[in-house]
Amino acid sequence: MLPQQIILRPILTEKSNELEADLNQYTFEVHKQANKIEIRKAVEIVFGVRVDKVRTMVVRGDMRRVGRFHGKTRQWKKAVVSLHPGDQIDFYGED
Repeated sequence: MLPQQIILRPILTEKSNELEADLNQYTFEVHKQANKIEIRKAVEIVFGVRVDKVRTMVVRGDMRRVGRFHGKTRQWKKAVVSLHPGDQIDFYGED
């Protein structure tokens, strides 16, 4: 897979912003079949940073209901990437 196919989108929530500010960790939605080594290489290539650690988890789909119809949201894989001290990723284009 190409690095652009592995990293699907950054997760920009309140909790991920706190991780980014305090611990220099960034959260991404990644391809479901990607492993930690592929995620590490993709982040290093796409953003030009050094990665210390990658943690992954599968986010389970939730049950949803619209009227009388029941369904389930999709499952997806989340990766929390710890960067080397001094490196950072600029999602907002401020620098």
